[in-house]
Amino acid sequence: MEPIKITLNDYVLSGGGANGESYDHKTDTSVMLKLYFPGKIQQPLDEMKLARMVYDMGIPTPEPGEYVVTEDGRYGIRFKRVLGKKSFSRATADEPEKVEQFATEFAQMCLKLHATPVDTTLFESVKERYFRLLRENPFFTTTEKDKLARFIADTPDEFTAVHGDLQYSNAIFVGDQRYFIDLGDFCWGNHLFDVAMVYLCCCLSDEAFIKETFHMPKALAIQFWECFVPVYFGTGIPLKEIEAMIRPFAGLKTLIVERDTKCPMPEFRAALKPIL
Repeated sequence: MEPIKITLNDYVLSGGGANGESYDHKTDTSVMLKLYFPGKIQQPLDEMKLARMVYDMGIPTPEPGEYVVTEDGRYGIRFKRVLGKKSFSRATADEPEKVEQFATEFAQMCLKLHATPVDTTLFESVKERYFRLLRENPFFTTTEKDKLARFIADTPDEFTAVHGDLQYSNAIFVGDQRYFIDLGDFCWGNHLFDVAMVYLCCCLSDEAFIKETFHMPKALAIQFWECFVPVYFGTGIPLKEIEAMIRPFAGLKTLIVERDTKCPMPEFRAALKPIL
């Protein structure tokens, strides 16, 4: 896939993150640019290819855009915005009285996603991803890694879709349309690896992080989770039992966080106590 050459003169910086920056087109409000930091060439290309494969599967996600390169050698993705969109986290923050409605709709999206069969020859498994993260992590001891690896290996396989970063900010809606976004970690495997991120974002993260990232107090985030659970899991299992089942999977997310922060995260590691 050859990148399309563009000039940043047509864009204005709108935000930034761990891997790069986002830009808005100066004259076309429907065009947005995700530009990676210098030296990152393969990452946007891989994300572009993955996004196209996920879209072609019929997963509800905005149509992928174009692989681009700027005059200074930075690579990225240009795509059409979903105008008027709102994430489920932002919607909940703006209208907390509708938390049950938004949590229900999000849970229904997740159920459909996790029932979608995946061609396992085209995508990585969630177990392979976690085994790799575990090998690369410098903060766990060999004994701890062995225990975590055994837990991952013993988790029953499922051959269905896993978002990979299932935050309630990564599902959006406009009108009657619903989409998942940021599917750069899409894979296949057991749904518990995915739902664990919902639990982590709503219940394990601290107040400051939830306010900054999801624009709401932690009490509202917990309420979102408590409305999500009976829709996703049914009403036959007590909330405490579901949380006990989910907590170790949420703790495994520390492998991702520690990779990005390059330091141990004790607040998430506490959830790994049943394994370690």
